[in-house]
This record gives sequence, C-alpha cells and structure tokens, in this order.
Amino acid sequence: MVDLRHSCGIFGVYGCLDAAEKVFYGLYALQHRGEESSGIAAVSGERLIWHKGMGLVGQVFSPDNLKQLRGHAAIGHIRYSTIGQSSWQNAQPLVAEYSRGQVALAHNGQLVNALELRRALEAKGSVFQTTCDSEIILHLMARPEYCQDLPGLMKGLKGAFSLLILTPKEMIAVRDPNGFRPLCLGKMEDGYAVASESCALDLVGAEYIREITPGEIVRIDKNGMQAESFSPARPSHCIFELIYFSRPDSRIYGENIHLFRKRLGVKLAEECPARADIVIPVPEGGTAAAMGYSQFSGIPLDRGFIRNHYVGRTFIQPQAGHRFQKAEIKLNAIADVVKGKRVVVVDDSIVRGTTSKSRFGLLRKAGAKEVHVRISCAPHRFPCYYGIDFQLKEELIAANRSLEEITDFLAVDSLGYLSIEGMLSCTSSPKDYCIACFAGKYPVPIGEVMKRAPEALEEWEEKAGEHVIVV
Repeated sequence: MVDLRHSCGIFGVYGCLDAAEKVFYGLYALQHRGEESSGIAAVSGERLIWHKGMGLVGQVFSPDNLKQLRGHAAIGHIRYSTIGQSSWQNAQPLVAEYSRGQVALAHNGQLVNALELRRALEAKGSVFQTTCDSEIILHLMARPEYCQDLPGLMKGLKGAFSLLILTPKEMIAVRDPNGFRPLCLGKMEDGYAVASESCALDLVGAEYIREITPGEIVRIDKNGMQAESFSPARPSHCIFELIYFSRPDSRIYGENIHLFRKRLGVKLAEECPARADIVIPVPEGGTAAAMGYSQFSGIPLDRGFIRNHYVGRTFIQPQAGHRFQKAEIKLNAIADVVKGKRVVVVDDSIVRGTTSKSRFGLLRKAGAKEVHVRISCAPHRFPCYYGIDFQLKEELIAANRSLEEITDFLAVDSLGYLSIEGMLSCTSSPKDYCIACFAGKYPVPIGEVMKRAPEALEEWEEKAGEHVIVV
C-alpha cells in the first residue's frame, strides 16, 4: 500500500449528444487516479461551457449541471497534483480564449521543462492564472509561432504528457514520445472516446480500438478521425502504472493489469520464498500478487485484512497528516485468521513507509506469530519527475535505509522486494519501460532546474498566491 498521490485521469467523447454524461461516467471509472478535483468542458453550439470543482466526481457534478453541459463533445479530468497547488484554480480542464477561439485542455503527466518554459513565457508577457504546468501548454498554443503548428509545439515539451484538447470544432488527443502515461482510443456507435484506461471505455460501452501511439496526435471532428506523428516513438512506459496505479480490469501497454500483477506474485515467490502458514494481501493493491505468490509457493491464500471502502485512497490526500489519519482507519486485521500463524503479507510497494509500519503492526496486535513482508516491486530509491508525487529522494525510505534497517523500522520478521529484472520479466516487452524511480536512469534528461523544482515551486506558488483570486 503506497502512501503517495496518484496519477491524473482524462476522458473525452466526440460525436454523441450526451457526451458530457458519458464523460461523467468515464471519470467515475477513473476516480482511483485522483480525488482532489473533477471537471468537464463541453461543446454547446459554437461555444465551450464547463463546470469543475474540488472533490470527487459525484460531489462536483449533479444532474442539473450535467444537463447544462449537454452537447456532442466533451472532455473531463480528475486530478491530483505533482506540480501546482491543490486548489480550485488548478482544477482541470483549463479553459481559455485566444486568437483562434476557445480551447479546453486536460493533462495527465508532468513536464520536466515546465519551469524554464514558464519563465520564458513570462519574459514575453504571459500572465498565468494557475500554478500548474498544464497552463504552459495553453500559453504556447496562443503564441504566433505555434497557434497553427501543434506538432511543432509538442516537440518543445519535455517529459510526460497525455493530453485531451477540445475546441468547438474538434477533439485532439496527444501522447508524449515516451508514452509515460497510458492513453487509449475507443469507438462508439456514433463517435469516439479517449481514456487514460480501458476500464472507462468499458463503462460507457465504447469498443477498445488501440492505444494512442507515443508521439502521436489524433484529431477527431465531424469528418472522422485523423492521426499524425510529431515525433518517433521512444517507449518508456511507467511500470508503476502496471504495478499499482491502474485498475485491475484495465488493459494498458498491451497488458491485462490483473494478470500482470499475478505474474509479479509468482516471480516474487520464486525470488523471495518464506516459511509460512498463510499468504494474505494488503487490499487492494496486493491482492493479485498475493494470488500469484500463493499459487507458486503452495501456501494457502486467506483474507487477513478488511478494508473500509468508505475511506478514500490514502496516498491521494494532499496533506501528510490527512494521509496518516485515513490510513489508520482504512484497514483492520482479522484476528481469527492470523492469530498464532506465520503470515506472508504481500503488498505492491513501500515508498515513504509512513503507513506501512502501522499496517503490518495490526497483524502483530491481532496475534500473528511471524510477519513476513513481500513487496511486488523493487525498492524506490530515486525521485520521479514524470507525474508521480515523490520528487524528493530524502522522502524515499529505500533511498536512505538498508534492507535490514527498513525491516527493523517496520518491526517485521523479514522483508523481501522483487528485483528490477524480476519486474521487467513479467512484461511482454521489458525494454519499453521506465524504471527511473528504481534504477535512477531517466529516459528524458532531468535538468538542474527540475531537480530543485520543489524549492523553486515554493517561490512560484507564493508569487502566484498574491495574484490569483479563488472563486
């Protein structure tokens, strides 16, 4: 169970009269990707209209405001922040008006050259209304050199960006050349849908066609769909999407998430065996891997934790204190299952370790004789700059402690991580994945400005806070 914030989700529909309603349900399917804010922008006649706010999809939208968004095209966004404050003005889609008319933008990812681009734009007179890196793309679209050259604009962006862009005339999907974040295309009876994950397509009855190719721009309008490449594909898919982020019923990067996680569990049991009586998962992230571990090891699988489904995902909460409070009430151990037994507890990851210790401690309190922790990914030793909220190395427990020290900190009998090679062996194309947070090898170079981004952002947000009025 990780204690970090998650990846944003985007969903768009073109060519359906009830587009906004379908986007609403698509965002529901993607709610696991962010809980900070939700928003939908839709085409109404020749104009864009929108509604967004802080909170879950079901909290932000009502039947009345969905009716007001009625139109043939719409895009939506659910957010967690890696760059920019958790506030209303940073909620997406971002909507603006420039020389070519109105445009709405929904972004999943993180630009590694955001600070440089923002400073250059400010020097040319741009005035920013938010502190998120997504607004930079809107300002670039308004520049004379890019207003009719979307491929040229995209070539200047560095890092992770899966985008949906909506104008009164078309919907555009874009994926960065590395394909860090997932983005897929679906066909509906009378239009198209684009989603961060295939589970959202399933919910609205869209037929999965394919993934948007890394480095591709897909335009959808009244004449149909057209695709073009703005850069050669250099796949560096985020493997953590497979390990944790995506829903088990989704298919991304050509992999079924549930079956992939079972393979991780099998490999974990092969690499990190344990003498035990039962295998239990930390729900929900460790469930499939625990199945695989039990299958390979022959140790019976049981249910040792009960999850309170009315508590949000702890890692998405913006403040560490809130994460801890929710973690404390999220799970409870089943004493009659674990008492007096040697337990293998399988989880997907330990990043900061702020909640794991209390989780595993529940098993001790419930009477477990031994607690052996097995993690279905490698230790996180390096920051991520591509859209995951661990950008400070000192926050990562495995970057600052040895395996023995982590074991002692967690107060467990043994601890085993899956190797990097073991993780990659469970994929169908091992060379196509980003493992920067495990190995420190960054597929898109990280400049010194980005490495000190947390400090620079404090000044950025302070400055922005003096001028931005939150409505």
